[in-house]
This record gives sequence, structure tokens and C-alpha cells, in this order.
Amino acid sequence: MSKVEEFEELRPLLFSIAYRILGSVSEAEDAVQETWLRFDGSATRPVSVKAYLSATVTRLSIDVLRSARVRREEYVGPWFPEPLLSDPYQDPARAVELADSVSMAALLLLERLSPLERAVFVLREVFAFGFDEIGTAVGRSEAACRQLLVRARRHMADGRPRFAADRQERQELATRFFDALKDGDVGGLRKLLAADAHLVGDGGGKAPQLARAVTGAENVARLLGHVFPWLLRIDASLEPREVNGQPGAILRDRDGKVLHALVLDVLDGQIQTIRTVVNPDKLGHLGPVGDAWAVDREVKRARRTAR
Repeated sequence: MSKVEEFEELRPLLFSIAYRILGSVSEAEDAVQETWLRFDGSATRPVSVKAYLSATVTRLSIDVLRSARVRREEYVGPWFPEPLLSDPYQDPARAVELADSVSMAALLLLERLSPLERAVFVLREVFAFGFDEIGTAVGRSEAACRQLLVRARRHMADGRPRFAADRQERQELATRFFDALKDGDVGGLRKLLAADAHLVGDGGGKAPQLARAVTGAENVARLLGHVFPWLLRIDASLEPREVNGQPGAILRDRDGKVLHALVLDVLDGQIQTIRTVVNPDKLGHLGPVGDAWAVDREVKRARRTAR
């Protein structure tokens, strides 16, 4: 195969590694593109193209993550990963690990790790790389990588989510939730939410967002049940989609532009957490982004007129 063909065959794997390390679609795509440039510009042909490209994208991602950490510390409000509609890399033998590792909850837990711990954890636990390959990728000995993995596992064990619900069961629950949401059925929403359910949004100071997380089934149900019907009255639309391997939806304005992505965490047959990503900087890869501020003003005008 040519260099281009070899690279394109491995592109899905490279993106999936980078996204799990960075939690950003745009930054992952940039890391993959830089990996191609280095591969294309290399005069020597590596013994293993997969090992070379995986190591290169890992090192680039670690460097980006180190600088991103500073920006995330200054971020306005809660920080969430950029929503991912579909993971391009598929491996039936690793299906469970791949699905679990891309959920919003798991990616947020990965934020607890140092960049090196995160890279080692992703390469070993998610993609089953050997410690010799991991050592080459992160520039550490095999023994050091084993220690990094032990520490990473310890950090991840605390509060690690396990979404054991059957895929069909989750989807049926999500369908009922979105039906109740469109109808403004507060009682119906309340029944689907865990008692301690919470709703939290990521606007980054660049879009309307909640002042703080909303906690409790009653509070979350009332807020959602009162807001969403008004959005639909001004011709916004809710498009159920799988987001980061979990039930979710994309909210669009009347022109079909993206306003926000919504993700549901389902645990023990109930919705535990609802996360919304409203920051326009994190939605561009999903399509043209709408003006959430303008939509917010239109909803407020519609409510005042109806009084």
C-alpha cells in the first residue's frame, strides 16, 4: 500500500486515541493531521506503521493536553468534552471498552489523570497496546508505564460510571424522555429521573447557560418541562441522536442550525445526569451553529406575549 492508503486505513484508530486523550474533536483532528504530515515527511519507513503513527499521535496529544489544562482551569463554568456523534474506530473484540471510554462521564473522569497517566490508560485499557509500544509512545520505560497505569486505575476507580443498562432499554427510556420533554410533561419527566438527578450545562460564557447545576428530579423536571415546549413553539427541533455512545439529542433552530447537544446518563433504569453542551466553539463539527442568544431572547418574548 502507498503511504496515503496505510494512513487512511489507520486514521479512525488515530482519531479515537487522540479524542480520548484530549476530549476535543477539533484538537484530535489537528493531532491526526499533524501525524500525517510527519509520516509523509519521514524519509525512513517504520517497521510497524501502526506503532509509529499511534506513538506519534499520542505524543502530539499529550503536548496539546498539557497546554489545554491551563485553558481549562480558566474556563467559565463546567467544562465538558466536545460531543461525539460516532466513534470512527470499531473493534468487536474491544466493543465494551470502546463504548465505555467515550461516554461523557468516563471522559470527565479521565480529566483527573495527568497527561501521561491518561495516555497510558487509554492505550492499555481501551486499545490493549503492549507496554513496549506504550513506552515508546510516551517516552517512558515499561516499568514506569506499569506504575502510571496503576495510578491511573486507582484514580478512575473512584466514582467510575458503569452504564450496565441494555442498549435497547436505554433507547426506550430515552424515547420516553424526549416524548415527555416535547410535550412539557413534568410528571412524565419526573418518573424517568433518579431522585438525585442533576442537570448541568457547558456554555463556556459564550451562550446562555444555567447559573448552577439543577439537582433533584422535581427541579430538573419542572425546568425542562417549562423550557422545551417554548423552544418548540418558535420552531426549534429536537433530534434524538446517540452522543458519546449514550442516548442524547441535538437541538436545532428553525433553520436547522445547531444550538446544543444533550446527553443522558442512564443508571439502574433511570436518568441520573443530563449534560448539555451549548458552547458554540464545541459544536462546529456537528454543522452550522445557530445563535443561542437570539433564540433565548425569542423564547422570552414569546413567553411575555403569551401572558
